[in-house]
Amino acid sequence: MYDFHNFALTPMQDLIVNIVILSLLVFAILKGERKMENSSPFTILAILTIFCVAGRILLEPIPNVQPVTVTIILVGVFYGAPWAIAVSGIAALSTNMIFMGHGPWTLFQVIGWGAVGVAGSIFADKLILEGRVAVGRLMILAVVSAFAFDWIVSTSILLNHDFSTLLSYLADGLMFDMYHAAGNVAFVAWLANPFSHLMLRHRIAPSERAVSEIVTN
Repeated sequence: MYDFHNFALTPMQDLIVNIVILSLLVFAILKGERKMENSSPFTILAILTIFCVAGRILLEPIPNVQPVTVTIILVGVFYGAPWAIAVSGIAALSTNMIFMGHGPWTLFQVIGWGAVGVAGSIFADKLILEGRVAVGRLMILAVVSAFAFDWIVSTSILLNHDFSTLLSYLADGLMFDMYHAAGNVAFVAWLANPFSHLMLRHRIAPSERAVSEIVTN
């Protein structure tokens, strides 16, 4: 019996495979959604949550780069803060418990991503200009959100260290914060327009904090 699967990939080959898988997920979501004319908005939220979970796991080899932050900002823009917080909680808890390790820091990750979603909701009107996603503004918010999220999560060390330790910890993590910010810029460029159209077509209900109309290209 031939054992064709008994070989190991290099870290770079493994990462390339994971990126291809994630790209196929995005392609499948966008293509499949077009056939869901009367789908429930909750179906789309579930799909986006699964995408966040898969994206965080698949891109784990790249330090601090994942699509969760940008996706949650967009959920906040189009579905509002409560749903963004819900997606944050499910994404953080499931990935940590299954794959990355669960602990007190999970709560801080939920708070951090929840805050990012709230920001998306608050600035929804500023992120949509003349019916189109303001990609430049979204990138700025995504960059700020990267640092804000990382710093919120970093405060979890105060559970067993003093404040002076936190400052040096934040300084040591600046490079990882920049990885997160750069990754967010890339994800905005890749996902902002297609995901915005997807969310709009399956939105729950317009509100003063939710976008109600967007121009298709």
